[in-house]
Parts: sequence; C-alpha cells; structure tokens
Amino acid sequence: MLFWIKDCFILSFASSCAFGVQYLTGQYLQEIFLFIAVSYSLKLILQITQLERSLRTDNNKKIIDPKNSIWDEIQQHIFHANKASKKRQKKLIRIIKKFRKSTAALPDAVVVLGKNNEIDWFNNAAKSILGFKKKDKGQYILNLIHTPEFINFIQEKKVDAVLNITSPTEPNITLEIKIAAYGKNSYLLVAHDISYLKNIERMRKDFVDNISHELRTPLTVLKGYLETLAEMPEEHSPLLNHSLQQMKAQSDRMQYLTDDLLLLANLETEKSEQSNINIPVLLEQIRQESSEPNKKKQRLELISNCNQPLLGNLKELHSAFSNLIINALKYSPKDSLVKVRWYKDKHNLILDVIDKGEGISQADLPRITERFYRANVKRTQEARGTGLGLAIVKHVLVRHNAQLNISSQLGKGSTFSCVFDTEN
Repeated sequence: MLFWIKDCFILSFASSCAFGVQYLTGQYLQEIFLFIAVSYSLKLILQITQLERSLRTDNNKKIIDPKNSIWDEIQQHIFHANKASKKRQKKLIRIIKKFRKSTAALPDAVVVLGKNNEIDWFNNAAKSILGFKKKDKGQYILNLIHTPEFINFIQEKKVDAVLNITSPTEPNITLEIKIAAYGKNSYLLVAHDISYLKNIERMRKDFVDNISHELRTPLTVLKGYLETLAEMPEEHSPLLNHSLQQMKAQSDRMQYLTDDLLLLANLETEKSEQSNINIPVLLEQIRQESSEPNKKKQRLELISNCNQPLLGNLKELHSAFSNLIINALKYSPKDSLVKVRWYKDKHNLILDVIDKGEGISQADLPRITERFYRANVKRTQEARGTGLGLAIVKHVLVRHNAQLNISSQLGKGSTFSCVFDTEN
C-alpha cells in the first residue's frame, strides 16, 4: 500500500473536520490547523525515534504495525538489505579464508599490497624467501626491500614485467618476481625461487663452453691430416677419395657447430661493446663474402633507403645478418633472387631478408629460433646447417633491444625482419 496516500487521506479528513468545526463553533481555522500539524509532527518524531532505536540496537523485531505506518516498512527494507549484505560478507570471508589457506601452502612467496605499496597480507613462504615478519604487516614494502631494481619494478607495476633479484635473506637464492592487479587498488606480488633453473642454465653454459673448447683442438688436428691426405700426389682409389671427401665435409660441419656454440656462449656471458655502425656498408661486405666467384649473376639484391647509423656491436650484427642472408640463399632455388632491404619507418630501423624458397610451416614458426630445432622439411645433406643460426640471430637482437619477426608460406618463401627500436 502507498502509505503517503493514507496519510494524505487522514490530513484531508482532519482538515474537513476542522472546517466543519469552524462552521459550527466559529473557532479560528489557524488554531485548528496548528493543532493538527503539531499532532502529526509529534507522531512522525515518535516513529522516527523508534526506527532509529531499532537500527542502533540492531533489533529486528517490528516496532509498528505496517498497516498503520510507513516507517516500519522502511525498517523492514533496511533489515532485508542488511541481511543480504551480511550473507555476502560471510561468503566473501569464506573465500578469503580459503584463498589464504591455499596460498599459505604455496612454495612461492605471495604478498598482497595496498594502494600505497603497504603490506596487507603475506603467506608463510614470504617469511623465509623475503624475510618478512608478522610485525611487517602494514609496513611499506620498499622499506623492507630497497634495491634500485625492485623500487623501479614496484613503482612501474607493469603487468607482464618480470624481475630477477637476489633474495634479501639468502644470497644464493635467485627470485623471479611478478606483480598483478588484485581487487580494487590492490596488487598481488609473487616471488618464485628459480635458483635451481639458474644453476642448470649455468651448468649448461659451462658445458657448452667447455665442450666447444675441447673439440677445437682434435678437430684442428683431424682437419689438418685430412687436408694433407687429400693433397698427396699419389693416386687414391675411388673409395678412399669418397671417404676423404665425406670426412672433410663432416669435420667442417663439426667446426661450424663448435664455432656457433662458442659464439652463443659468448653472447650469453660477455658484455657487448657498441659503436655507431653503417649498416649499408656492412651489408655490402656480407654480399661480397657470400657471393660465388664463378657466377656472373648476383643472387643478392641490396636496397637501402636509410643512412642513419645503428648503435650496436659490429661483430654480433655481422654474424646475425650473415646468418639470415646465407640461410635465404641456401634454402631458396639457385636461380632465385634474395632481397635485403634496410629502411626506417616512423619509430624503427628495419632489415628485411626476403626469399622465394621452400618456406616454413605455421606449426614450425613458433620454435624455429630454438637451438638445434629443425623444420619438418626434407633436405639434402649439403643443405643442412648446424641448427644454431636463428638462435644466434635471436640472441644478437635481444642484446640490441630488437626483435625478429618471421612471416612465411610453404612453397612461396619467407621474410625475416629485424626491427630495431630507435626510441630506446
């Protein structure tokens, strides 16, 4: 029922009675209306007081019969809203407890940060990995971990960013830290112990470096004797000649493999000395090195629309670009043209190597830059490489804050693009 209609009806009835009383008795109308207004106001004040007392004491019992007042109806609406709110609150509390119980058992450190980077909560692993204590709740995390890299990481709060730092409690532990938005004005920081992976990676690098160095000496001796046998004046049997050729080809391949392994090891460990490089001059040098002396027709077309120098390491860029160009020449038809373009767009310097070779399947593209990965294409023994060329290209570009984009279609060719961001 609309209670205001009922109240208006009561006031109208009272006013009509007041007019009747005035007509019969001659009393002043103002005094009668004042009496009615004061009486009704007192009634409202009494009902509001009862409603306020009920809300203050959280009394869920009815105060007034809802048939007689709108205030009890308001109280009932408030009661049902509070009941639903408490139900949702209990549900959220259960979810939070379940979340904290599950994260407490995680081996990774989990920290909930507030709007101003204050610590709202952390699990047990954060105590051992990050060195947090119970009293640290409410503290600003930058007061507890104050290395420059971590400060920049927390202030930027990039979603996909990853930070590797040494644990504040254990110098031998390396942590991988990620951060993500968590609720409103809150953030979830996760620190993962990657010391085991780092140790494996270090062991792998040491193994590759050591084995590469150890192979160089016996390979040099083996190749020397093979060259001596091949140059001897005595005539050899066809079988021996074939055997010597195969042995030389395989020793050359092993030499390329050890050289590439050493180059990769150096790319991962050594610092890069950079200078301004004239890329068109470098590309011309690579063309002369890769051209076949007996062929009159050049298969390599250089297109340069930019003379802006590139800040980088000459030796590394020479290795990366020559790998791309030699691969394009090797895996495309002998009479086809390979285009190399060096140009600048709005923000980047770009090198494109375009061939019309066998192409790469879409299934192989995501893994083509992995070490020793070979696309599922049948090739002759002469066309097979070491499987490290594109891995070297990728490492060189990473060291130059650049990226490698590959587009390819089977049977139609490929385009390898080295994109250098000039704004960094």
